[in-house]
Amino acid sequence: MEAFSSIVMKPHCLFFLLWLSHLFAHIYGEYHYHEFVVQESPVKRLCKAHNRIFVNGQFPGPTLEVTDGDTLEVKVTNKAIYNVTIHWHGVRQFRTAWADGPEFVTQCPIRPGESYTYRFTVLGQIGTLWWHAHSSWLRATVYGALIIHPKGDYPFKKPDREIPILLGEWWDRNPIDVVRNATRFGAAPDTSDAFTINGQPGDFYNCSSKDTTVFPVKSGETNLLRFINAALNTELFVAIAKHKMTVVGADASYDKPFETSVLMLGPGQTTDVLVTFDKNKGSYYLAAQAYSSAQGVPFDNTTTTAIIDYDTETTKWGKNSKSPAFPKLPAFNDTPTATKFAESFRSLETVKLPEPVNENLFFTVGLGLFNCQPGQKCGGPNGTRFTASINNVSFLLPSNFSILQAHYHRIPGVFTTDFPAVPPVQFDYTAQNVSRSLWQPVPGTKVYKLKYGSVVQVVLQGTSIFAAESHPIHLHGNDFYILGQGFGNFNPHKDTKKFNLVDPPLRNTVTVPVNGWAVIRWVADNPGAWLMHCHLDVHITWGLAMVFSVEDGIGELETLEPPPNDLPLC
Repeated sequence: MEAFSSIVMKPHCLFFLLWLSHLFAHIYGEYHYHEFVVQESPVKRLCKAHNRIFVNGQFPGPTLEVTDGDTLEVKVTNKAIYNVTIHWHGVRQFRTAWADGPEFVTQCPIRPGESYTYRFTVLGQIGTLWWHAHSSWLRATVYGALIIHPKGDYPFKKPDREIPILLGEWWDRNPIDVVRNATRFGAAPDTSDAFTINGQPGDFYNCSSKDTTVFPVKSGETNLLRFINAALNTELFVAIAKHKMTVVGADASYDKPFETSVLMLGPGQTTDVLVTFDKNKGSYYLAAQAYSSAQGVPFDNTTTTAIIDYDTETTKWGKNSKSPAFPKLPAFNDTPTATKFAESFRSLETVKLPEPVNENLFFTVGLGLFNCQPGQKCGGPNGTRFTASINNVSFLLPSNFSILQAHYHRIPGVFTTDFPAVPPVQFDYTAQNVSRSLWQPVPGTKVYKLKYGSVVQVVLQGTSIFAAESHPIHLHGNDFYILGQGFGNFNPHKDTKKFNLVDPPLRNTVTVPVNGWAVIRWVADNPGAWLMHCHLDVHITWGLAMVFSVEDGIGELETLEPPPNDLPLC
C-alpha cells in the first residue's frame, strides 16, 4: 500500500502555501500536511495470518515529527468497516478541541467511507507524545509516535540519534471482537497474547524470532530513546541488559535527569531516556513485561524483546552469533519498584504553581459490579456485570451528538452538569471488605463545569471495591502538576505536608497507586469539553471516565474556535 505519511502539498495550493510558509515560519512555525488512510491490511503474528486495521498499511503507524510551534493538518480517511477517530495524545489543543478526537466527546466518529481533517498547532510542548484511535479498541493497532523537537537546543547534550520505541499489546483474535464479546456479557475481556516492541513480539514467542525488532547502535554513542506505552490494558516494566538509562523527560516535558535500570510506564505515558552504549560489542536484549498490581486478576505474563546490536556485522541469525544478554526485570507485582520510579520525577526548573485553588475536588476511581437485570446475560462474578466509575458515576457516551457539540451549541438532553465534586458517600476507600452496598455505581453522562481560568486541584483516590489496582489517569487537553502520590486513604491534614510544591513534574497521565492516591493541579485555560479517564481501555469501556466542561473566557484568544465544516455528523 502506498504510504501517505510524508509531507504532501496539494498542487493547486503549492505556491500559496510556500508564500505562507515564508511569511509565517518564524512566527508560527512550519505547516505539515499528512494523509492517514485507515483500512484493513494483512499481517502475520504468532504463526497466524490476520487482517487488522492499520494506518497507511503500517504497524505501528507513521511517526510524525514537528517542532514546537508547528501546525499539523492530518486528513483521516476511513476505509475500514468500523467507525474511527484519532486522538493526539497529550497535545494541548488550545481552542481546537474539535481536533482532540475521543469518540462522542469532542466529535462524532468518522464513518466508513468518510473523512475528517484534524487541524491544530503544537505549542509549548517538547518531547514525545503519540497519536492513537479513540474508538472502541481500534487503538490496539492504530497508533504511532508524535515527536516534538525544540526550536533551539536540548537542555542536555545533543544525542547521536533518536529512536522511538513503541510498546504494544497483541491479540490473536480481532480486538474489536474481544471487547464486544466481553461487553455483551459484562465479563472481563480476554488478556492479550503478546506484547510488542515496534510491532514485533520478539524472540520468546512462537514464529516471531526472525522478525524481532533490532536497533543497531555504535560503540560510544549516546542515543535518545523515546518510549511510548501504547498497550491497551497493561502497565509495563522496561529494562536494557547491562545498561543504565538516564530519564530526561516524560509526556513532552523536561525533567531533572535521574539514572535508573528499569522504567515503568502506564498505558498512555511516554518517557525519554539517554543511553550511552559503552559496553562490549555484541547484542543486548531490551525487554518489557507486565506490572500487574491487582491481586488475583488474570494478566498477560509474557515478555517482549528487541535487540540492541553493537557494531556487529553478524546478527543473531548468523552462525557465530551469541545469545543476547538478558536484563533483570522486576517481579510482575513489584509495587515498590514502580513507586520508586514514579516518585523520581521532578520538573527541570523550579515551578511557580498556580494559586489560589478555586476548585478543590475529590474523585474516587475504581471498579464495581452491576446486578444482573432480567433478560441480561451476565458473565461477571456471581452473575453480575463488571463496571467502573469515578465518584460512583459510571460514564456513558452519548450517541446523537458529541458532548462538545452540545456544549458549544447548548443542545439540551445530551449531558447533565451535576457530576459530583466529592464522593456521594464517604467510606474507608482502601479497606479490604468494602460494603457490597457501595459496589454498584450509577450510570450517567455527567460533566463538571469549570470557569475559564479556574485553578483546579483533584485528589484521585483509588478504591478496593472488587479489586484494588493502579490506574493511569489521563486528562485530555491539559497538562497538570503531580503534587504527590501515596498509599491508603488520602489524609488532607497529614498528606498535604508531603506535597512537592517546588518542582513537581508536569504530565498528562498520572498513575494512581494501587490502594492509594495522587493529587494533581492545573489551570482550566482551554475552553471545551475534556475527557478524564483511566487509560486501561478495559476500564474506560466499563465507565471509568468523566468530562470537564470549560467555559469560554474573555475575547477571541480565550474562546473555543467554531466547529470545522467537515466535522463528522452522528
